[in-house]
Amino acid sequence: MRAVTNEEPAANARERKYWNSVATRGWSERHEAIDRLFVGVTQLALDAADVRPGEDVLDIGCGSGTTVLALAARVGGDGSVLGADIAEASVAKARERIAAAGLAQGSAMVADVATHHFPPHSFDLAFSRFGVMFFSDPAAAFAKLRHAMKPSGRLAFAVFRTPQENSWAMLPLAAVRDLVELPPPAGPEEPGEFSWANAERVRRILGAAGYRDISLTPHALAMPLGALGGAADVADFAMHVGPVVRATLQAADELRAAVRARLQEFYQQHDGPQGIALPGAIWIVTARV
Repeated sequence: MRAVTNEEPAANARERKYWNSVATRGWSERHEAIDRLFVGVTQLALDAADVRPGEDVLDIGCGSGTTVLALAARVGGDGSVLGADIAEASVAKARERIAAAGLAQGSAMVADVATHHFPPHSFDLAFSRFGVMFFSDPAAAFAKLRHAMKPSGRLAFAVFRTPQENSWAMLPLAAVRDLVELPPPAGPEEPGEFSWANAERVRRILGAAGYRDISLTPHALAMPLGALGGAADVADFAMHVGPVVRATLQAADELRAAVRARLQEFYQQHDGPQGIALPGAIWIVTARV
């Protein structure tokens, strides 16, 4: 992979601060559980990316490196995969895992893709599993990224659809709403988990940035929360990863215990013959330079 230049001051300061705070520590510490939860999403995104040996790939919001490892295995020794994330703890974990796997074609860096200066014509593919939904100005970010893509370059992303279609994320919040003050939902043009839910907005963002052949393929899939264990395990996970963390960071131990108990009760109610699974919905977004 070609060298990259220093990053300019971040326009995305709020997201950078949040993803390097105590509230998000669980994303690196519990990366294995996160991978089990999103295993189906990961496979759908990788299939859509159609990664080929020898390609140069940028993994946007690479987290703790699972998708970097998967992409690096596909491009082989003649290709390269650069993972970029603003969360320093996640990048440190990704580097550790890449080194342990002995994949010299993989690397990870702390960088805000929205503002980072990548050399022109660096990448055949820009890939992301849930990493593109948090740009403060996504049209500007993707216009900038387009200059780093090769003339035949392409995009492949997994993003969430609407909150109503993602019960796995919303119903547990509703179960504890009377106990804690939850963050207000993001506005339709603000960064957030569901900011790419509107297909027309996605087409507007990518079209304004100069991409063509924009496609959004819907997928509905049950999120396998049971892969994390029983109701107590899933409740513990929710107390360390996701919006409940932010809502309970400053809470007294008694309140945290009450929230955890309520979550465990909720998940017990949804524990069936196939374990705990709740509906989820994503778009697989693809486009070309």
